[in-house]
Amino acid sequence: MNHKIVWRLGGSLLALVACGAQAATPSEVDGETGVLQVVGSLTESPCRLEMSSAWQIVDMGNIPTRRLQHPGERGRPVPLRLRLRDCIAAPAHNRDERSDNLLWSDDEPAVSVHFTAATDPDNPHLLAVHGVSGLALRLKDADGRDVSLDENAAPLLLSPGQDTLSYTLTTERTAAPLRVGPWHTLLNVDLEYD
Repeated sequence: MNHKIVWRLGGSLLALVACGAQAATPSEVDGETGVLQVVGSLTESPCRLEMSSAWQIVDMGNIPTRRLQHPGERGRPVPLRLRLRDCIAAPAHNRDERSDNLLWSDDEPAVSVHFTAATDPDNPHLLAVHGVSGLALRLKDADGRDVSLDENAAPLLLSPGQDTLSYTLTTERTAAPLRVGPWHTLLNVDLEYD
């Protein structure tokens, strides 16, 4: 069974559930009555993404241009954490799509994390940013390995109870001419449990 949780950094996503509420008629809406639309979702998965992780703003701070004079130079890494809660004991039999290795456990659930974002035109391994030029972001996992965008990462075993997935984002100079100013980007993540 495949379960997905979609997380958007800096964006918004709502799952609407029809709840049988009837719309008010024009004669009922006169300042004394109204209708509340109630939304939510019912999901089944080995873990749930904590709300403080599902809606994050990661502040990369001010980066002086003197640190990024040449392509490949990097700023300081900034932590990015996805906190999972209520992880239950569940069997895992996940295959790594890149290596074809099988990850299995009788009582630890496994998750495959899939990040998507616009990529830098000069380096598809970097996240593009909007508002400046000559700057992009590098995403790395807890072991310091580059995270490939638009493909599932190797499956990870999760501890029943609680677990945190840790990553870092680092600014990196690209080959484009350096143009300063405020910038932003959007990073989406899917958590897939098999």
